[in-house]
Amino acid sequence: MNLRSSLRSEAHVESGPLNDILFILVMFFLIVATLANPNVIKVMLPKAQSNTKAKQTVVVSITKENQFYVGTTLVSLDQLKTALTPKIAENPEGATIVVNADKSVAIEYLVDVMQVAHELGAKVVLATSHPQGAGGE
Repeated sequence: MNLRSSLRSEAHVESGPLNDILFILVMFFLIVATLANPNVIKVMLPKAQSNTKAKQTVVVSITKENQFYVGTTLVSLDQLKTALTPKIAENPEGATIVVNADKSVAIEYLVDVMQVAHELGAKVVLATSHPQGAGGE
């Protein structure tokens, strides 16, 4: 009679917790992969000897009723140049005017703001929203 063979037990590995751990790792790497931006170019930025100040921007908003706002102050098109002059003068390197215009605003009003900015020696940037489905909202 051979008693040894009946006393041996077979080795058994529980794979349930292993599946949970692998699932969590896969989810972690998927989330991290979506956060990484592959379009980033790494550059070494120069260091400044003194503190540098970012250029100040002036926001000009045009509503769908064709009302002009410099910051939060309502101005007419005729008053736009006089309202922008002190704000542009605060930045001797040249300020940037950011135009927030409703999409229904006629292009002539944007051109008027650009012309005033050109006369004052400022740059103009048109603010836009992200297209649907392009990573924003």
